[in-house]
Amino acid sequence: MELPKFLLFLAVSALTIKDSFQGPNQQRLYENLMQQYNPLVRPVQNDSQKLTVNFGLTLLQIMDVDEKNQVLTTNIWLQMEWNDAYLQWDPADYPGVNNVRFPDDRIWKPDILLYNSADERFDATVSTNILVNNSGGCSYIPPGIFKSTCYIDVRWFPFDEQRCDLKFGSWTYGGYSLDLKMIEADISNYVSNGEWDLVGVPGKKNERTYECCEEPYPDITFTVVMRRRTLYYGLNLLIPCVLISTLALLVFLLPADSGEKISLGITVLLSLTVFMLLVAEIMPPTSDSVPLIAEYFAITMVIVGLSVIATVIVLQYHHHDPNGGKMPKWTRVFLLNWCAWFLRMKRPGEERVRPACHNKGPRSSLTSMELNASASASQSTNGNMLYVGVRGLESIPYSTAATSPDSGVLCGRLVARAGEEELLLPAAHVSSLGSLEPELAKILDEVRFIAKRFRAQDEDESTCNEWKFAAAVIDRLCLMAFSLFTILCTISILMSAPNFVEAISKDFFN
Repeated sequence: MELPKFLLFLAVSALTIKDSFQGPNQQRLYENLMQQYNPLVRPVQNDSQKLTVNFGLTLLQIMDVDEKNQVLTTNIWLQMEWNDAYLQWDPADYPGVNNVRFPDDRIWKPDILLYNSADERFDATVSTNILVNNSGGCSYIPPGIFKSTCYIDVRWFPFDEQRCDLKFGSWTYGGYSLDLKMIEADISNYVSNGEWDLVGVPGKKNERTYECCEEPYPDITFTVVMRRRTLYYGLNLLIPCVLISTLALLVFLLPADSGEKISLGITVLLSLTVFMLLVAEIMPPTSDSVPLIAEYFAITMVIVGLSVIATVIVLQYHHHDPNGGKMPKWTRVFLLNWCAWFLRMKRPGEERVRPACHNKGPRSSLTSMELNASASASQSTNGNMLYVGVRGLESIPYSTAATSPDSGVLCGRLVARAGEEELLLPAAHVSSLGSLEPELAKILDEVRFIAKRFRAQDEDESTCNEWKFAAAVIDRLCLMAFSLFTILCTISILMSAPNFVEAISKDFFN
């Protein structure tokens, strides 16, 4: 039992002694390495030698995409690796010390910056230690919140895909002194964004020659490819716009007598204007391209505006003054014949009125009119009473045709057209007027006046009904035309986006 305890004590003692030697060895190593080290000198054995820096990044999160200011904010860890010829040692001389850490201001490091930085400090990285191993290999991983300029192409908003470049390169060293070698971007620890889906982060090394210098200046450009998630904008912008544009079609279904057709059209137009202003607030004020959703809103507003104009025409037809004139012939042929036939529309009561008009008997002619007047005087408390008898008025060619009370379609209240007033009192009996009593003459005048008023009312009613039916035909024609135009515009504009089907299937059905 004593031997195992002794061996355990030796093992613990050995580990303790080894750790106790590590502190002094690190201190001695730091002193030896920093004794003649100059952080301003490029760490190569020969000044003509090119120093190669392996450069990459780890994308952790897309924090914000400011479309209005065209700025991309990302959380990134940079990764830089190079070999320092002045920071090498033999591990045997310093037991237990395989790597050391230096503050980034104590040793040389490449001055690699984000060229298209939009940060106030320009360099947004946080200073961290540089890990150095015994062979001189240096690893520097500074984190930072990077704000970079990014051209936001809003042509296909909200079904757009953006490509934002992150261009990194040395600020002072040229290609003859410092060369860059790209390391693929790491997105294994990426935190998903609620508005954007990360497609990929491809990288590419570029070399650019400036007029001032002969040597090329290398840079590594990583492109953050991201696709917008359309669920939010679909529920808050697209679907309300489609529903509002559908409400514009209800203007043509609303009765003209309701007095709300124009109000509904103007309300829909104002609603679309509000949604268009919301889109304009989040879009950059650029004239390079028009957003897809703004284009759709503009087309919808044009459709609604045209529907308001058509509604004004419909109301003008519906409330047309009969004294303003009869309907032109081309309007009657085009609207009441062709369009009504195409839309399968018939005048209300037309099927009941036409048979009555066709089956009406021949007109009777006035052959005789018997007028017998007799006066009988009878004593009463009121005095004398004159009794006038009129016979034969039923033979006057004044016939009431079959009409529909709900349609106003007239076959002809009066059969006679010319000389109707004379027919009420034929010329053969004009000579007998002298023998008629004044009361009978007044009655005949009233009959003529009533007949004339009835004919005028029937003509006005017939004219009004023609205009009202024309207004109904225009309403039905506009309903079909605007419905077809709205559907075609919605499908053609929205489906013109390159990734419309993919975005819809991923965001709405997953």
